[in-house]
Amino acid sequence: MPARHIRRSIILFVVLFAAYNANGRESGATDSQAAKYLARELVLNHTLDLNATVAAQPLLGERAAFAQDLQGTWRPAYGIVPGLIAAIPGTILHVTGLVDLGAPLAPNLIAAFTASAMTAGAVVLVFLAVRRHHPDHIALVTACALGLGTNYWAIVSQTLWQHECVALGLGLALWSWWRPDSLTTRHLIIGAAGLALAGSARMQVAPMVAVLTLWIISRVGWRRSLVPLGVIGLAAGAEVWRNLSWFGHVLGATTRTESLHPLLHNVPGPLAESPVWNALGLLMSPSRGIFIYSPVVLIAVMALIVVFAQRRATRDLRWFALAAGVQFVVYSCYAVWWAGHTFGPRYLMDILIPLAPFGAIGASMAARVRPARWAGRLLLAVSIAISCLGAFVYPHDRWNTDPLNVDQYHERLWDWRNSQLSRALRARPSPQNFNLFTRAAVRRDRL
Repeated sequence: MPARHIRRSIILFVVLFAAYNANGRESGATDSQAAKYLARELVLNHTLDLNATVAAQPLLGERAAFAQDLQGTWRPAYGIVPGLIAAIPGTILHVTGLVDLGAPLAPNLIAAFTASAMTAGAVVLVFLAVRRHHPDHIALVTACALGLGTNYWAIVSQTLWQHECVALGLGLALWSWWRPDSLTTRHLIIGAAGLALAGSARMQVAPMVAVLTLWIISRVGWRRSLVPLGVIGLAAGAEVWRNLSWFGHVLGATTRTESLHPLLHNVPGPLAESPVWNALGLLMSPSRGIFIYSPVVLIAVMALIVVFAQRRATRDLRWFALAAGVQFVVYSCYAVWWAGHTFGPRYLMDILIPLAPFGAIGASMAARVRPARWAGRLLLAVSIAISCLGAFVYPHDRWNTDPLNVDQYHERLWDWRNSQLSRALRARPSPQNFNLFTRAAVRRDRL
């Protein structure tokens, strides 16, 4: 790789990492909390259980993200991969003495540090992949749109949601496999490791992982695909084994959390009654629609439509569109399509990397026409402003619970007069901003 591309990649990573951490806090939610405590337990006690954590904070046991296994041991309900990865920087910070993991906010610091680094890394990988097919300035615009103009900033990079693992995994697959030259065995293994990471961390993206696996089979043939298939299969087998041994079900504790949907989310079950309506909500809901919160994504969608309408889609582009489309349909079939308490869209963050090549095409098309170029700049600027707003304000907007809990009163998702975005525009910045820059994040008080 030329030195200039290495320099640009490093600068891009540093800028994104700085932006993601500029609010100085972890923007966590109930579903994301078990992972950060698992990381601490791994570093301090070398264990995969959360018994000590729940014993110290009994109320955590009432959260759906914490589940007891068949032996009564407390475990993360949503998988262990984010916690395993977060234990790596956690170990470095602990061994070097830079952070006392017993500090009150140390787990929050590790979660924010890990998620932001993984998300920034994913965006850099997309930049490197796109620049093989487009000029550098188009690749940079595409990366900035992805990293700063979507909820990669306000949500994915802020805590261990699993989405950060999906982003990094898909970024590895795109960087390894989407190249004009032939693929070496090393490329095949790295891409497969990326898909294994994404699928192991978040089983909900298994349909997209399956489509991208078929993509590489179609490109290199069955014989050369045996190695990447083995990597992906090994990871899937390990996850199934863990779920069975801990919870007695191939899906782990997911079936338990889904059984709570009627109580917590006011829906009869995990599957939607109106997938078409849900699909519209994922796109256009004033409080969850991706086109509302990240209008820059419209450029990628319009480019996709134009490419297929003009029959200019290459084999790779067809597979990318299929992967994003299949995952979109899956999320449309979720009864809880709005993803609970969050800021704007969350689920559709998983399909952004397969859409990134179309974003690059859209940026190239817009660059040729002056009005389109200015329109694209406006969409990007608005998208970045909204993402920044979410990073510094959410959850201080209190929209998810005030005046009514959105998980119980779903009509609020379509209230244009009191949307989450309009509420955030009126709200003050979160009082938790910059708390990771305090002593409580790195040291505990000694009695």
